[in-house]
Amino acid sequence: MFTKEVMERFTELDFAVYDCIVKAEKQISKMTIKELAAMAHVSTATILRFCRKCGAEGYSEFKLMYREYLAKKQEVLKDDKESELQSFITRIRSQDFQDSLARAFEYLVRSKCVIFIGIGTSGMLGKYGARYFSNVGYFSLFIDDPWLPILQNPSEDTVMIVLSESGTTKQTVYIASHLQQRGCPMISITNNSNSVLAKMADCNISYHVTARMVNERNVTTQVPVLYIIETLATKLYNHEN
Repeated sequence: MFTKEVMERFTELDFAVYDCIVKAEKQISKMTIKELAAMAHVSTATILRFCRKCGAEGYSEFKLMYREYLAKKQEVLKDDKESELQSFITRIRSQDFQDSLARAFEYLVRSKCVIFIGIGTSGMLGKYGARYFSNVGYFSLFIDDPWLPILQNPSEDTVMIVLSESGTTKQTVYIASHLQQRGCPMISITNNSNSVLAKMADCNISYHVTARMVNERNVTTQVPVLYIIETLATKLYNHEN
């Protein structure tokens, strides 16, 4: 239902609706369109546009489709991911993806410090990224605590790499926006090129795999993120040596 192609068309408001639906999946079938609109802080017209993007004629049809989607969710999780990763490998070879890596490299090669930012699973990936960059001789830090005081005056040669599968995580957006206001260039790695963090970034690298949720928990594969982090670090190491 929420396929890669569908989510690529989502706007910021669509993602707000999507986030509410995922968090209240057990209540959606009993909610009216006005109740969902109030929960997502959007208009009912936005809800209807969201439904049409998902392939439904209206809200009632969307609820029926969503109920069927939830019933099949466990089965979907057990599917073989081989075809999904093969699709990502195909994307790696595209000119757009290579251009994104090249733009990110241009920011990184001029920097002397990289700050990885992420919350939850993305926070763990940020910690891994900082360690991997450090292992190849590139000074790196990570921030996975939304309450950590933001650097007041980051060095001019500091670049941040922001990780978020959805590209809409509020805490991550908060941290990134504060550093960006202080003149810190931003590279974002997200699953969707139309998300908030993708649009905020000076350079965005999107991997576009199917978003997967189980019991309101995100289980979307993060293999592409690891590939992107290691590829950028390898490019830096080869450039310096």
